[in-house]
Amino acid sequence: MTDQTIKSVNPANGTVIEEFTPHTPAEVTAIINQSEACFTDWRKTSFEHRAKLLMKAADVLEANADRYAADMTAETGKPLTQAKAEVNKCAWVCRHYAEQAEGYLADEIMESNGSKAYVRHLPLGVLLAVMPWNYPFWQVFRFAAPILMAGNTGLLKHASNVFRSALNIEEVFTEAGFPEGAFKTLLIGSKHVESVIKDERVRPVSLTGSGPAGGAVAATAGSQIKPSLLELGGSDAFIVMPSADLEKALDTALTARTQNNGQSCIAAKRFFVHADVYDAFKAGFEARFKSLKVGDPMDETTNIGPIATASIRDELVEQVEKSVAAGASVFKPGNTLPDEGNWFDPCIVSGAPKGSPSADEEMFGPVANLWKIESLDEAIARANDSVFGLGSVIFTQDQSEMDQAINELEAGATFVNAMVASDPRLPFGGIKQSGYGRELAADGIKAFVNRKTVYFA
Repeated sequence: MTDQTIKSVNPANGTVIEEFTPHTPAEVTAIINQSEACFTDWRKTSFEHRAKLLMKAADVLEANADRYAADMTAETGKPLTQAKAEVNKCAWVCRHYAEQAEGYLADEIMESNGSKAYVRHLPLGVLLAVMPWNYPFWQVFRFAAPILMAGNTGLLKHASNVFRSALNIEEVFTEAGFPEGAFKTLLIGSKHVESVIKDERVRPVSLTGSGPAGGAVAATAGSQIKPSLLELGGSDAFIVMPSADLEKALDTALTARTQNNGQSCIAAKRFFVHADVYDAFKAGFEARFKSLKVGDPMDETTNIGPIATASIRDELVEQVEKSVAAGASVFKPGNTLPDEGNWFDPCIVSGAPKGSPSADEEMFGPVANLWKIESLDEAIARANDSVFGLGSVIFTQDQSEMDQAINELEAGATFVNAMVASDPRLPFGGIKQSGYGRELAADGIKAFVNRKTVYFA
């Protein structure tokens, strides 16, 4: 490890918010020891006891929502109203698993030649979460709530630009009364993750992040014969057919593309609109983009804040420029942007050809990529022509079109007449280079347990 401090920088103005001293190797070892020791006793606690503490965690989240949200916004540029909503959603996932975990993990009675057989779900030990900056609370709590209810303990390696949020998350569990070591934060850089995964006391690992990060974590975990769960990037398709409620489709499309400053893996990024409604959709889409308020993310009337880092903003600018150079057209509202900070004017790129960034790459910011299509078959083929397979959307009133999209779109989820969203009650995850495994619902808590077969003669 290094003694060099890690700086948290406000993306709205480039000022340093806070500096953090990374944990030393000895400190990391001590934290893992603490988590392992906690697991020895925590695994023996009842569902009732765990649920009581997790319900308290939900209360702590709601009581401190304003502070946690303000820290989130300062670190990421996320609009403050969305940051508050994120904290409250974390309270929801805590309460969901507090109420449902025992049922999710109930013994499963099996047929056998013996007098009795069943599957019992038992905790695995110390689990590692490698988490991203874009939803610094939600991504963590959808991991933490189920693994704690299952009797595991957790370690968090958060993105280096959201270390304050990482410590705030640890605070939630401390204030809720969880035992010391139940859920701990490791203040380390990405290059030190490998050594943590290789520690024999650390069992499975869950990562939400980029494809390269996921590949590296999966390779390391695989070399140690440890399971992993990956939720990676996405370039979700959003299909609009002639029978769609166009106004609802437009309103949904705007939110689906621009929430969280467009920096969401499940954001709709590629829009395929039938020729019969294309002109009307394009005009309505441009009008809605023009109405977006870009500015101070602490202002609760702001729709779009800054991009999280300068490098992401610069990559976004380059992707748009390359797509236009390849033959696409671009609509820009023409917002006046501040001189300081990582600002980007939301835009719509239309008609980008195959081989351009708009068609082939994930664009992690408020850029909507729009194409005219002649049929649902064409829309599905274009949608599936991607390395990603996280979410998908179709707007239509035609049942046969719904059925075809559900069966043929290559994605971990298809939402009909609604935007893709994560929900504690629904499994969440992708296919192809969007990752593997499922979080949330029963799948999420069963992802990190030992499904032990029990047989009686």
